[in-house]
Amino acid sequence: MPVHPDIAGTGSMVADAIYLTSRIIGPEEKALLLAHGDGAAVHRFVGGVTLNHLGWARLLGLEVAIFGKQADDEAGRFLRAGMERAGIRAHLDLSGGASSEANIFVAPDGGRAIYMARGATGDFTPEEVDADFGELIDQAPMVTTEISQLPLATVKRVLERARAAGARTVVDFDVPLVDAVPALGSREELEEVLGLTDVLKPSLAAMEGFVDTSSPEATARALASTYGCRLVAITDGERGSTVLAGDTLAHVPSVAIEVVDTTGAGDAFLGGFVAGLRLGLDPVAAARLGNACGATCCERLGAFPEDAEACRARILQLHQAMGGQPLCIDVVDTPPPSLPALETFCETAATEVSLTTQDLDRAAVAAAAALIAARRAQGSRVHVTGVGKPAYVAGYVASLLSSTGTPATFLHGTEATHGSVGQLEPGDVVIAISNSGGTRQLVASARAAVGRGAHLVAVTGGADSELADLAEVVLLASVASEGGPLGLAPRASVLNELVVLMALSVALQERRGLDREQYHARHPAGALGTASAGPT
Repeated sequence: MPVHPDIAGTGSMVADAIYLTSRIIGPEEKALLLAHGDGAAVHRFVGGVTLNHLGWARLLGLEVAIFGKQADDEAGRFLRAGMERAGIRAHLDLSGGASSEANIFVAPDGGRAIYMARGATGDFTPEEVDADFGELIDQAPMVTTEISQLPLATVKRVLERARAAGARTVVDFDVPLVDAVPALGSREELEEVLGLTDVLKPSLAAMEGFVDTSSPEATARALASTYGCRLVAITDGERGSTVLAGDTLAHVPSVAIEVVDTTGAGDAFLGGFVAGLRLGLDPVAAARLGNACGATCCERLGAFPEDAEACRARILQLHQAMGGQPLCIDVVDTPPPSLPALETFCETAATEVSLTTQDLDRAAVAAAAALIAARRAQGSRVHVTGVGKPAYVAGYVASLLSSTGTPATFLHGTEATHGSVGQLEPGDVVIAISNSGGTRQLVASARAAVGRGAHLVAVTGGADSELADLAEVVLLASVASEGGPLGLAPRASVLNELVVLMALSVALQERRGLDREQYHARHPAGALGTASAGPT
């Protein structure tokens, strides 16, 4: 059975590159970078406002889930590996252009400067919230988000959805007003977001120029009275935190520690604070647990609790040193609910491939084979191209055709318009692969190929697409569903493209009359080389 999360959060998921520096500098200044203990100039850490606080909450025994937008790139894979190690359930749309990254410069006193690139987080839309993650939000009793990297319109929609489902809404106000408006949205949207917030956690520094910051107590009162937040917890560095809950207003002091890196201390506080609330602590006791998390975070490099057992032990030690009651933290590792998605994909893949083989346009395959054979007889060549996942399909198909009697080369789908189309001669055949048939770079390359006098064969799921309109022969490889948790990543469409192109390779091999000896000449090594060397 799927495990419903105690907390579902969305917002920053950032691959942090941390540099040690002799000091934090201003404009027109220079400073030396210092080496890490292993001599390296930079170390990478999992980070991001939301991912960090969820990591600390998970450390304290809560079931947590993160949702949002990311890319299937090196930074994204690094972050998802960190989530998996921590037991954070990831519900992610990986269609983003780039995952979020940050360069962080840490001085000897623990102070830091952070430069962030929002990446896909900044492209997460309100429409995607409802389309892809509504069910997850509806299941969570507490939903957390941020004013840091997400568009304010998206934050607003998350909070609206959570409120409608009866969840407790939590917002980390992490950046000053000057960085929030207009970069993330309008002042009006910011006010609406705060009006939808049950638990608000700003740092005192982030409130500068927004409300009265003459003291943490004044700031908390101003936020609660203006926006109706039921609970305000303000972090104030080494001085600890201030909590306003109803008629209770309390300063919760921290303890002295040896500071290594203050990056993510507020995130760690929020993770401990919301974990305390979910564990049934009163707001002041929850803030004390939050302070212990923030202090533990400051004693090490990076903002995410990678060494879970050591961090948990230190949190409990500091919590008691701050006057907190002993806590029993029970962390239960539950297997991810992957089996239903796996079964669904297997069913989808089997159905889509079966339909493709049944409905394959044999006449179109024969026409493509005849075109290629005719052009080959005139000395022309065959090129296979695609962009993204179809580019990998194109590389395989070029190799398959070459080994079965039709020499073919790979044509780079985007480089073609930057000079590589020069590998084509008039009369050559280009096989272009695109599920949609509308991929901008591939369509441009196809136009350039036709302009060079090439004959175009399109393999696409878009019968009425731009690519199909350009082609002399169209081989349809459409799918109703991709399969997989989000139904977005190319899975079934890639299978169907391969099936159609394999069929074309069979038709060409039959035309060529390739025998075992000729196959062996093209494939002399390996198990296939041994098999093809046998008697004809």
